[in-house]
Amino acid sequence: MIKSTSKNKLRIKRHRRKRRSLYGTSQIPRLYVFRSLKNFYVNLVDDVNGKTLVSESSLKMKRSSDNNENSLTKEIAESLATKAVNLGIKKIIFDKSGYKYHGRIKELADKLREKGLEF
Repeated sequence: MIKSTSKNKLRIKRHRRKRRSLYGTSQIPRLYVFRSLKNFYVNLVDDVNGKTLVSESSLKMKRSSDNNENSLTKEIAESLATKAVNLGIKKIIFDKSGYKYHGRIKELADKLREKGLEF
């Protein structure tokens, strides 16, 4: 009998494999993305000191009937970019956490690049 593995377990496996080579510092933090079915979380993490510098999520954003997931992602990216620039952060390391680079992840990255963050 063939056992099936869940998609999330495969994503975690990809994430751990990639995390071996990705780490953030206070000057160039790691942008960590977590995506659930309902919400979207983004953090800037300093792995050397083990601290989260900036965090943003869709929980903080107000949902209305006209807001879809794409507009929430753009709002999250804009607020995260302004917080990062206020801290003097211009370069980041993008950690997509094993997710495919499309959809909300791609929109987040494009909007962050528009706001002046380099990765």
